[in-house]
Amino acid sequence: MNAIEEVYKIARAQTLIALCSTVPGYWFTVALIDKIGRFKIQLMGFFFMTIFMFALAIPYHHWTLPNNRIGFVIMYSLTFFFANFGPNATTVVVPAEIFPARLRSTCHGISAASGKAGAMVGAFGFLYAADAIGVKKSLMILAFINFLGMLFTFLVPESKGKSLEEISGEADQEKGTETQSG
Repeated sequence: MNAIEEVYKIARAQTLIALCSTVPGYWFTVALIDKIGRFKIQLMGFFFMTIFMFALAIPYHHWTLPNNRIGFVIMYSLTFFFANFGPNATTVVVPAEIFPARLRSTCHGISAASGKAGAMVGAFGFLYAADAIGVKKSLMILAFINFLGMLFTFLVPESKGKSLEEISGEADQEKGTETQSG
C-alpha cells in the first residue's frame, strides 16, 4: 500500500467514526441538555469514557487480533460518542453560564483556551506515550485522566433551569442592594 492509499484509508475510517459517533453525540447533547442537565451529561460522558478506555486498554492484545478489529472500532466509536455527549459539549456550555456577567467572556475564553491546550497535549502526548510506553499503558493513563475528569465534575454547579443571574449569584446581590436601599 502506498502513502496515498494509507492516508485515504485512515481518513475514511475517521470520517465513519465521526459520522457514526461524534455527530450523534452532539445531537444527543442538544436534545437532552435541558432535560437531564449539564452536570449529568458531563458526568455520564466521563464515566463511560473511563469504562470504554479501560475496556480497550485491559485486553488490548485482544483488540489487535485481526478478527477483533471491528470490536475495537465499535469501542473506540462509543468512546467518541461519550466524549461528545459529555465533556466536549459541556466545556462550551458550562463556562458560558457559571461565571458572573462582568467576567463571563474572559473566563469563557480562558476555559476554551485551556480546553484547546489540553487537546493538543492529549493528542501529541498520546503519540509520544504510545511510542515510549506502549498503547496499552497509554490507554490506561487516558482512562485514569477520564476518571479524574469525572471526579472534577462534582465541583461543577448544575445550571439546568436557572437564569444566568441565579447561577452567578448576581440575583442575590441585587436583592441585597434593593433591601439596603429600601
